[in-house]
Amino acid sequence: MMGVTVTHVKKNDLIQVMVGKERGKTGKILRVNQKKGRVLVEKLNIVKKHTKPTQKSAGGIVEVEGLISASNVLLYCDKCSSGVRTARKALESGKKVRVCRECKTQLDK
Repeated sequence: MMGVTVTHVKKNDLIQVMVGKERGKTGKILRVNQKKGRVLVEKLNIVKKHTKPTQKSAGGIVEVEGLISASNVLLYCDKCSSGVRTARKALESGKKVRVCRECKTQLDK
């Protein structure tokens, strides 16, 4: 468990970037790296990657999504229409869900 950080977001969550060159933009999380505390967001933080030619591809310069620190993103609330801090709430069934701290709406579907 050394070095593992628990993030407040999961795969397929809609998030808003709060810091950096992509500030204010929203996107869907494609992958979460728990060990490094980073997330890969669809069509955000585009970086150029130099690839070597292989039998399958010609190689060259390819644009791919780069990782963003999980601390720089917040879960997106449709009702508030912005990134919000979240709280955890237990339902009557015993299931725990994430709730918007601003408007108290349930964010987990």
